[in-house]
Amino acid sequence: MKFECDCCGACCRNIRLSKFYSAEMDRGDGVCKYLKNNLCEIYSERPIFCNVDAYWEKFLADKMTREEFYGMNYIFCDELKSLT
Repeated sequence: MKFECDCCGACCRNIRLSKFYSAEMDRGDGVCKYLKNNLCEIYSERPIFCNVDAYWEKFLADKMTREEFYGMNYIFCDELKSLT
């Protein structure tokens, strides 16, 4: 099972809304500086908090099911999409 991202870029265009994203990723307007043409330039080396599956495995596997975490992420994703 793997998180199904539709690559809409909404999360990367709204990093100011998350406490996980450091100022070093913000290009100054709340958008990730690694977002180019709606795709992540550092996808294969992205931080763990940008990787739903790796984040769940490392920090949440003993706290909730993968399906629960995916569900939360899909809800938040839809909320981010509604902002654009």
